Amino acid sequence: MVTSVTTKPNIPPPPPAGHVKLHWRIRLRRDKSLVIMTIPAVVLLLVFSYAPLFGLITAFQYYDPLVGVRNSPWAGAEQFTTLFQDPLFWDALKNTLYLSLVQLILFFPVPIVLALLLNTVLSERLRNLIQSIVYLPHFFSWVLTITIFQQMLGGAGVLNQFLRQHDIGTWDIMTNSDTFALLITAQAVWKEAGWGIIVFLAALAAINTQLYEAATVDGAGRWRRLWHITLPGMRGVIVLMLVLRLGNALTVGFEQLLLQRVAVGHQAADVLDTFSFYYGIATNNYSYGAAAGLFKSVISLLLIWGANKLAHAFGEDGLYRK
Repeated sequence: MVTSVTTKPNIPPPPPAGHVKLHWRIRLRRDKSLVIMTIPAVVLLLVFSYAPLFGLITAFQYYDPLVGVRNSPWAGAEQFTTLFQDPLFWDALKNTLYLSLVQLILFFPVPIVLALLLNTVLSERLRNLIQSIVYLPHFFSWVLTITIFQQMLGGAGVLNQFLRQHDIGTWDIMTNSDTFALLITAQAVWKEAGWGIIVFLAALAAINTQLYEAATVDGAGRWRRLWHITLPGMRGVIVLMLVLRLGNALTVGFEQLLLQRVAVGHQAADVLDTFSFYYGIATNNYSYGAAAGLFKSVISLLLIWGANKLAHAFGEDGLYRK
């Protein structure tokens, strides 16, 4: 007797609960409010970040604004050849890397430390007061910030007046090119460190408080809780901010340096941004400035790509998950 065997067709298993793939129209209707909220930001990004990218073609031209991009003669790589032979460009690049390194070492850890200290304040009213005070300088312009430092540390400032009254030699700070890197780092810390703690406070708030309670029951002190719970809980955000910082390393306070360039000299204050302005836009040599800007953008892209790869190597997400 022959028995027939029926085989079941290979039907793929259903997707697990919570991972059902929805059609894009359904997702659009579901997230309509969020999409509408993002439209202004997307428009601003397109207009002020992506649309100007078409102007990079001027770096390969002898650009003349009177005839426009289409009619300007083609220069090829000549602007870059001239740029790489210019000693002022290499001085600006050296200053940019040096100032970025100083700010990375002295400025980047400050918001993390401030967030950790602020998180230990038990009184909510006192914490809100301290937050308001440290946030406030972020809303000051660089003109006002440098004016405050000038009034405090300048030749006729409060510090030097005090030194003169006590027959002590004055301290040249605002015009000293040797300590200029420390000066602009101090200005950046005073102005932006308070604003920078917002992200780290959010990371601290996301840490499960039960971990602290369990560690306290096990006899862990404050420093052990900090080392084994707080810092590991903040590690992902710290790595992300470090990647973003490295990607923005070649952008060192254009307005801040522009305002103090005359006081300390171009040898100490010229960076790639001010180089593009003074030797490109200010001299009507727009293609030369565009070439310097394009060089900076390419190096910044390589830095952020390398930093993100390094974050993946240490098991962190970085800017995106691997």
